[in-house]
Amino acid sequence: MSTPSPDQRQIEGSRGVAETVARCRPEVICAYPISPQTHIVEALSALVKSGELTPCEYVNVESEFAAMSAAIGASVTGSRAYTATASQGLLYMVEAVYNAAGLGLPIVMTVANRAIGAPINIWNDHSDSMSQRDSGWIQLYAEDNQEALDLHVQAFRLAEELSVPVMVCMDGFILTHAYEPLAVPDQEKVDAFLPRFLPRQVLDPGDPISIGAMVGPEAFTEVRYLAHLKQLRALDLIAEVSREFRDTFGRDSGGLVRSYRCADADTVVVALGSVLGTIKDTVDEMRTEGERIGVVGITSFRPFPFEAVSRALAVANRVVVVERAFSVGVGGIVTSDVRASTANLGTGRRPREYTVVAGLGGRPISKASLRRVFTDAIADRLEPLTFMDLDQDLVNGELRRIGASPRSGPTAENLLHELRVNARQIPERST
Repeated sequence: MSTPSPDQRQIEGSRGVAETVARCRPEVICAYPISPQTHIVEALSALVKSGELTPCEYVNVESEFAAMSAAIGASVTGSRAYTATASQGLLYMVEAVYNAAGLGLPIVMTVANRAIGAPINIWNDHSDSMSQRDSGWIQLYAEDNQEALDLHVQAFRLAEELSVPVMVCMDGFILTHAYEPLAVPDQEKVDAFLPRFLPRQVLDPGDPISIGAMVGPEAFTEVRYLAHLKQLRALDLIAEVSREFRDTFGRDSGGLVRSYRCADADTVVVALGSVLGTIKDTVDEMRTEGERIGVVGITSFRPFPFEAVSRALAVANRVVVVERAFSVGVGGIVTSDVRASTANLGTGRRPREYTVVAGLGGRPISKASLRRVFTDAIADRLEPLTFMDLDQDLVNGELRRIGASPRSGPTAENLLHELRVNARQIPERST
C-alpha cells in the first residue's frame, strides 16, 4: 500500500464527504437517516454540535420527504442548503425532488446509491438515482472517494451559478464505508473557489412575492423549456468548473467524461461509478495480451454529454455499456443515451453495441466476469442485452414453478428457499 501524502488522512468515505460539505459552509442541513448515507449526516451533526461548522442550522426531520421540503424552504429564504439520502428515501421525497428542480433551487444532495425494492435490499446499485434521471437535477457520479469529495465542492458551485439542484451520486457501502487515504479540500481554497451564496430568488417579507404558484398552459411549456436550457448550459459549465478545480486544488476531478486507453481502442467499455476501477484493471490486463480495449467513464449523467461521448467513441467498432440498473421491459438506461451519441458519429457507420447489466443489489463485479463478457463482445458473440453472472438454473426453476401452479408464491422468497436447499445439498469439503 502506498504511503498517504501529507495532505491525506486515512478516513471513511462518508466522513470525508461530511468534512468537505462542512467546508462548503452550508447554512441549513436537513437530515433523516437511511443506510448507507447515515454516516454522512451523523458526522455533520457532530461538526455542527462542536461548533466547527457555524453558523449552520441542523434540522432533524421526521422523513425524507420532510428533509427535501425543509431544504426547499431553506433555499427559498436564501440559505445554502444540503441533504443526503438513498434508495427508498429518495423515492419517498420524489414529489419534493421534482419541486426543487422546478423551482430552480440550488440544493446539493448526496445520494449514496442503493438498490430499491421490492424485495428489500440495502446494497449498492444505481436504481435509485437512475429513477430520478428526468427530475431536472444535475446528476454527477463519483468513480472513487476522492472524486466524491471533490464533486461536492463543484456541485455547490454549479448549483448556485445555474440556480439548479445537484445530486452527487456515490456508490453505497463500496465508497461510503470504505477507509482510504483522502485529501479533504483545504478551507481557504474552498472559500476562494466557492463564492458566498447569492440567491437568484429569495422570499423577503419586505418585498413579498410568490414562489411555486400555479402556472397554467399559457406559460408552463416555457418554464420547462427554460429548465432544459439550464441543463444544456450546464454542459459547458461542468467542464469549466472542473478545469478551475484542477487549477485550484491540483488534481483532476469531475468534468463530463474521461477516456482511458481509448486512442486506438477497437472496443470501448462505457460505465459510471466505482465499477470503473475494476473495469480499468481488467482492461489493463487485456491490453497486455494485445486486446485493443479502452474505457469511457461518464461523470455527468444529467445533463448527458452527447457530444463528448460521441468524440470519445469515435474510433470504436464496438461499445459495451456496463450498467448497475436497467429499465424493466426495455433494457439499458445509459445504453439508450450512448446509442444516441453514436448516431452522431458522422462516419456513416455505427459501432456494434452491447448492454451488460451487472452488480444489481450489490452482487460483486469481478475481473473474471468482466473479462468473460468483454472477450465475448470482442468476438461478437455477446447477446445485445446480457445479465452478467445470471443464475439461469435458478431462473428456470422459478419459471417452471410459475407454469405449474397458479399459486406459485412470492418469487423472491422462492428463489431464496431454492438457494438454501441447493446450499445444503453441496457436500462439505474435508479439512
